[in-house]
Amino acid sequence: MSGIVLSASVRQNLLSLQSTADLLATTQNRLSTGKSVNSALDNPTNFFTAQSLDNRASDINNLLDGIANGVQVLQAANTGLTSLQKLIDSAKSIANQALQTTVGYSSKSSVSTTIAGATAADLRGTTSFASAVANSNVLYSGAAGGVTAATSGATLGGISGSDTGTVINAATTAAKLLNGAAAGDANAGVAAGDTLTVNGKTVTFAAGDVPTTIPTGLTQVAASAGVTTGNVFTDTSGNVTVYLGSTTKASIGDVLTAVDLASGTQSNVAGTLTLNAGQTASTVTGGGALKLQSTTGSDLSVTGKADILKALGLTSATGAGNVTATAARTTSSTTVSSLVSSGSTLNVDGHVITFKDAPTPSAASLGATQGVSGNVVTDGNGNSTVYLQNGTISDVLKAIDFATGVQTFTLNGSGSGTLATASGQTASSINTSGQLKISTGVNADLSITGTGNALSVFGLAGNTGTASAFTAARTSGVGGIAGKTLTFTSFNGGTAVNVTFGDGTNGTVKTLDQLNSQLQANNLAATIDANGQLTITASNDYASSTIGSTAAGGAIGGTLTSALTFTTASTPVQDVVAQSARANLVSQYNNILNQIDTTSVDSSFNGVNLLNGDQLKLVFDETGKSSLNITGVTYNSKGLGLAALSVGVDFIDNAATNRVLTNLNSASSTLRSEASALGSNLSVVQIRQDFNKNLINVLQTGSSNLTLADTNVEAANSQALSTRQSIAVSALSLANTSQQSVLQLLR
Repeated sequence: MSGIVLSASVRQNLLSLQSTADLLATTQNRLSTGKSVNSALDNPTNFFTAQSLDNRASDINNLLDGIANGVQVLQAANTGLTSLQKLIDSAKSIANQALQTTVGYSSKSSVSTTIAGATAADLRGTTSFASAVANSNVLYSGAAGGVTAATSGATLGGISGSDTGTVINAATTAAKLLNGAAAGDANAGVAAGDTLTVNGKTVTFAAGDVPTTIPTGLTQVAASAGVTTGNVFTDTSGNVTVYLGSTTKASIGDVLTAVDLASGTQSNVAGTLTLNAGQTASTVTGGGALKLQSTTGSDLSVTGKADILKALGLTSATGAGNVTATAARTTSSTTVSSLVSSGSTLNVDGHVITFKDAPTPSAASLGATQGVSGNVVTDGNGNSTVYLQNGTISDVLKAIDFATGVQTFTLNGSGSGTLATASGQTASSINTSGQLKISTGVNADLSITGTGNALSVFGLAGNTGTASAFTAARTSGVGGIAGKTLTFTSFNGGTAVNVTFGDGTNGTVKTLDQLNSQLQANNLAATIDANGQLTITASNDYASSTIGSTAAGGAIGGTLTSALTFTTASTPVQDVVAQSARANLVSQYNNILNQIDTTSVDSSFNGVNLLNGDQLKLVFDETGKSSLNITGVTYNSKGLGLAALSVGVDFIDNAATNRVLTNLNSASSTLRSEASALGSNLSVVQIRQDFNKNLINVLQTGSSNLTLADTNVEAANSQALSTRQSIAVSALSLANTSQQSVLQLLR
């Protein structure tokens, strides 16, 4: 072949044809493979980069199967959790049936005690009390300085005071006329209808002579030598009428008698003018002046026209207006230092003691419902009147004792009666310091209020003398529970109880509802019957427990147990029918637990069970650096904290049932929590699964971008190269023909 000689044109055409054939072969290869880079010779950089991308995509693609299996493992576990939750709900239903069945005991543990007189509205009952002693502030006698302690004999009234007016006439005597013109007459100018007011009573001057018949409502005051001329009448209310007279004129003595009758210095006793004991009658002095006397029980107050009182020498004022002349009592060593005002009262435990300026009435003068003891008139029901003209501290203490019931006065219907100190009581007294030692009695706590100045006089107005009441409590005795405390230690985990019985305020307990409100937190309840028997019973939840037992607690204590005795706690008695029903529910419950165990074992996929303690590891990238470890749980009955129940132990009462429900609720919460965790993990796995799929597509797309051929371009190239090849063949043919022509010439 070396002997063949080619012309330049032929050689050139052959080379061109060869080059076109190579390009055409390359183009056809690209069109057939679809790639522009088929080997490292085509484009080393793109080839090896694309190969790396394809390899990574292949590696990740190989992981997708494992991820898909992991998803199914999680789905299987989630299915198991759903089934377990339904089984737990079924177990709850069984426990709730136990709660709705009859209490498993025909009688529950209880303790009881009887409180005399107790009711549901007031548990305190009838309390027996002992009398206590309450001391007043110190009472002083009326001695100078007022510092001598008073005694029981100190009088409540003072020393009678007097008001001596100016001399009317040196020759005036009680017998001189009131309106006369002769020497010694008063010439008082008193007219019919004029009045004087004496200590609230009215002295009326009337025209005419003393009537021959006694006016309605009036009682004639008979004459008493040297005191009255008999022109004076008094009514039963103490109001007085002085008849001025036409034949027998009214005298100055009649005025003195009228003032004494109105003030209480003298009395009309069965038509006889009588000087009351311890009093001093009003008189005319040797100098001719009127000397008006107060009683020992009240200061004297005489009010009338100024002209009348001036004519009587009792004032220097003149005119038709009223003026007042007074005569004040005084104190002494035999009286209290502060004198009681007439009309003052003491209210002792709802009974009224009235202080009155009058002589103590005789027994014979009293009605059948009244009686007199000393200087005290009582109605036998605790209400009394103390008469100030002769009354003493001793009389006040007696009146207080009548009110409190410490002393009694049994009336006999004739004004007299029998005085006695109640059994077990001590009469009130006054000690050497001058303090009233008042016995409260047992009927009520002592409460003394007053009007007028009685409280302060007897030292009952407190240290400052301004207190409005004097109080003292009795001593509570056995039988009542006011102020007593009842305690229970914690019963079956409840809140220990400290109950103080009282009036229902400040945390104290009075009613049954209030007691139950406090017992409820300690799993106890109370009832009371018509006989006052208070029974404390275990609640339905703890019907199987014995109050005060070592296992349950609820031991009784407190000050109440010193006053009342509780029975020994009774033992609960089982209800056979109810317990049989509850035992059947125990069996049903245990069957549910067996299903929980088998369900947890069956919740596997491809040999992996996340509910039976297995672990799942998922790898998400080709390097193994991105992975997820899911630790399984053991969710059989024990793993969920559920234990098989025992007949006679579980479901026997509501508390036992509630404990099972508590465990079931805890198991349900555990399942929900695990379901949430599995759901979260499943979401992560599915997200990574989708990510890997997308990443494979990205890698493969990137690889294709580096190696794939553009079919449009390559097709055009193929067409062009075919044309080029055809032209090259033609050219070669022409070149060869040219050479043949030269050879033809040589022939």
